[in-house]
Amino acid sequence: MKRVLVALVLALFAVPVVAADYPAPKTGEWIARDFKFHTGEVMPELKLAYTTIGEPSGQPVLVLHGTTGSAASMLTPTFAGELFGAGQPLDAAEYYIIIPDSIGHGKSSKPSDGLKAKFPKYNYADMVDAQYRLVKEGLGINHLRLVIGNSMGGMHTWVWGVKYPDFMDALAPMASQPTAMASRNWMLRRLIIDSIRNDPDWKDGNYTNQPKAFRTAVVFYNIATNGGTLAHQKMAPTREAADKLLDQRLAALTNADANDHLYQWESSGDYDPSPGLARIKAAVLVVNAADDERNPPETGLTETALKQIKNARLFLIPASEETRGHGTTGMAKFYKQPLGELLQGAPVAAK
Repeated sequence: MKRVLVALVLALFAVPVVAADYPAPKTGEWIARDFKFHTGEVMPELKLAYTTIGEPSGQPVLVLHGTTGSAASMLTPTFAGELFGAGQPLDAAEYYIIIPDSIGHGKSSKPSDGLKAKFPKYNYADMVDAQYRLVKEGLGINHLRLVIGNSMGGMHTWVWGVKYPDFMDALAPMASQPTAMASRNWMLRRLIIDSIRNDPDWKDGNYTNQPKAFRTAVVFYNIATNGGTLAHQKMAPTREAADKLLDQRLAALTNADANDHLYQWESSGDYDPSPGLARIKAAVLVVNAADDERNPPETGLTETALKQIKNARLFLIPASEETRGHGTTGMAKFYKQPLGELLQGAPVAAK
């Protein structure tokens, strides 16, 4: 018990120390007017929330979060605390860090704001277009030093490189592949989608009480495709420990909204940047984990796809008890050195 109390006290004091190592984040909102979705639907006012760290005079860097996340989910000690501080690869004294809440996430416009299932159907291309408008129109930035993203944010990073090849010097897509959404990754995502639509309490999105089925499906998906085999064995070596961990994860979803989840997971369905990879001009550092359940390296898909890009490198983090499978790239200690090398070596575009 004493050891537990000491650990808790140290944790409480450790987080502020890490956070204080870089400037305080600032939040903002911008309205994208008459935003047109890939379906042809137009939203007169699309709210886009974002967080910035550092001063606008710094080199701009776009950081992109994963599915169901937000800018806040990127401000962890293991990510921001390893990258944004003094002398670190994305030192906020040198860089202007921009972290948007993607469409349907965080404080940006989403179904649960009121439109429910009448909210326009969005995909990854729409999400990237909204990020582009925020950066260019909202913040007045015409060129980025780096686009870096994790999981869904990694897939968005690939889309950025294909859609806006002249807009950045470097790309660092993480926990992702530049190939079509398919295989186990899509099959399990569809189980989340189907669990919502097939729940009688969903009522075509017009529910008054949250349908419950999707919570089990989401936790199932995350356990099946995130966390790492070795790490799970270490965290839950007994049935009792496994039950406790599962109960904690189910309880954590009590405030989740079914429509938001439905849109978030379904938005990945037509993701496939592979036809446009040859258009990428930026220097590319791909960061994946050897135990990533959603993007298993043994398929060889990423290595094959990278042959289409002039300046691309794959950095594969070896599996261990320290890694977390698909979640490994949330721990920047594993790749901060190659990320620093990318930024040192990537040519700066002429102004």
